[in-house]
Amino acid sequence: MPPLSAYLVVGLVAAFTTWVSVPVVRRLAVRFGAVVDPGERRVHEAPTPTAGGSAMLVGVVLAVVAAMSIGGFSAVTAARTEVLGVVLAAIVIFSVGFVDDMREISPPAKVAGMVLAGSILSLTGVSILVFRVPFFDLLFLSADWSSLVTVLWVVGMANAINLIDGLDGLAAGIVAIASAAFFLYALRLENVGVLDPANPGALWAVITLGICLGFLPHNVHPARIFMGDGGALLLGLLMAASTMSVGGRITEPFSGQAYFFFAPIFIPLVILGVPIIDTVFAILRRAARRRGVSAPDKEHLHHRLMNLGHGHRRSVLILWGWTLLLSVFVLYPTYTGNGDAIVPIGIAALALALFTVLRPRLGGRPVDRN
Repeated sequence: MPPLSAYLVVGLVAAFTTWVSVPVVRRLAVRFGAVVDPGERRVHEAPTPTAGGSAMLVGVVLAVVAAMSIGGFSAVTAARTEVLGVVLAAIVIFSVGFVDDMREISPPAKVAGMVLAGSILSLTGVSILVFRVPFFDLLFLSADWSSLVTVLWVVGMANAINLIDGLDGLAAGIVAIASAAFFLYALRLENVGVLDPANPGALWAVITLGICLGFLPHNVHPARIFMGDGGALLLGLLMAASTMSVGGRITEPFSGQAYFFFAPIFIPLVILGVPIIDTVFAILRRAARRRGVSAPDKEHLHHRLMNLGHGHRRSVLILWGWTLLLSVFVLYPTYTGNGDAIVPIGIAALALALFTVLRPRLGGRPVDRN
């Protein structure tokens, strides 16, 4: 398996490239009118350049080039079709989001672009091949089912990240925490011999982490640039590629022998619990009102936190905190084999929930929303 130092180099290339590319993208966005004005459905108060996902895409491409140039990744990048497939799919899904940022496209056209990106992954071998259901046996998917589940996984991940991208730094921070957790999870599986050392899941996770860390300094409140739909969909695709590479190919159950339901494919559903729960609630809410799934509103989790009285920064930190808590919930038993972690984690979850609900009502003075 690649040494940790090799992963560190690739992550740093992704982070640095993204960080230095953002100012260039920002200037170009202003020049070509890719600017988001304040509005009823938005929380920012000044015109802000978008299309920051362009810098992320540059970071992905150069990080992949770095990985293919480092000897430690020779086994991981040997399957060039898979590597190039992820890069091509990333370009396609980013392009769909970028066009939507520049001139709004119809929801069916947007979904069609996501389906195309997912199909590229499936055709190049990045797909879910096995599926373990709790209480049931391991399911080996046929080619048709594998393609369908792969596309649905990509569409679901991309939409979940896109919907949570409503506050400065929120989506980038959540995905940074989630990708770091999944990177550590994949390393653990490699170390215990459950995961093939040539599996690229950890590589995609560390690249995702790198581009998020490189973008965050420009995106925290008050943001100087937004990632746009292009960036959000790109992050969703990379998380899908990483999680499918790991969870969709393992035939052995493993969770540190702590929680029986931790089949690897379900791990990202726990780590990305915040955006996934937000997406489920959004779908149910809009279905109950007989509105389209893509119909916008201001009732997402981050909007509700701000309505409770939390400021912009605090709302982001709370949702980051939940993502970190869910990540620890996964990683602790995986690394220790000790399921007793559920007790302190449960207490921490309760404390965070109480803080989320009660903190704005304490102190008797207005909360700064900035």
